Amino acid sequence: MFTFLQPAFLYLYFPEDKTEYIPVVIEFLVLLVICIFVFRWFKKKSARDAEKAKVLEEKIMKMRKEELEKQSSQ
Repeated sequence: MFTFLQPAFLYLYFPEDKTEYIPVVIEFLVLLVICIFVFRWFKKKSARDAEKAKVLEEKIMKMRKEELEKQSSQ
């Protein structure tokens, strides 16, 4: 049925000596911590950029409103 998956299973390796898992666990934890920090950095940066965009939008809308008021008063 799933014969196309069989060659991939030939490369599975489960060591008898479980201490061989230690470097893998350390690497996994390091990468997990890096991923968490990067995710938090993206989230904070996104919030800062959203705030900047909101301020810019308010500034532009205020300028447009003033411009329209000038045109309507003339």
